[in-house]
Amino acid sequence: MDISAIRKDYTLKSLNISDVNTDPLDQFRAWFEEAVAAQVLEVNAMCISTLGLDGNPNARIVLLKELDHGFVFFTNYESEKGQEIQQSNAGAITFFWPELERQVRIKGKIEKVSPEESDKYFFSRPFGSQIGAWVSPQSRVLSSKEELSLRQIEVERKFLDEPMQRPRHWGGYRLLPHSIEFWQGRPSRLHDRVKYELKGENWEISILAP
Repeated sequence: MDISAIRKDYTLKSLNISDVNTDPLDQFRAWFEEAVAAQVLEVNAMCISTLGLDGNPNARIVLLKELDHGFVFFTNYESEKGQEIQQSNAGAITFFWPELERQVRIKGKIEKVSPEESDKYFFSRPFGSQIGAWVSPQSRVLSSKEELSLRQIEVERKFLDEPMQRPRHWGGYRLLPHSIEFWQGRPSRLHDRVKYELKGENWEISILAP
């Protein structure tokens, strides 16, 4: 296979600085709604990148679960990404919606959401997902898959006899953006890029070369 020969010319839409919202979160909401309407596969899937404990970048896909003044996702606080967030409190998010030939890149500070917010989301999850949060020592080495199965049986028995609780090691994070870039694919690789940067309390908008 000649990987270098794989290419697609992007022709669906354009992005003009004169047409965007003054607030990047409002612009993101507008694009997200378009992506939902276009039935983009896994529309809320995002790549969250952090700085590894070894100094190297680290990335993985998680799901956006709320958008308010930041981008909210949930995970195990003791996982690899949890430890990395605790160390640097910084991260980047990338969304890619190929059906619309669009990408959004976000950089900012990451902080934990309140325990109340974590509780609210945790108890909205299916029982199996709640059990999963208790069962998995996320990112740690397992002796075998059976280790998880035995742990699952143990946890399910526990919560047959007592009310479900949210594990203290599991909850939400919110990335508070200071930079958001909207990318729209265009013909001849001359893509449209509009970037917002937070300057004090105001957003500065600029056009970037493709």
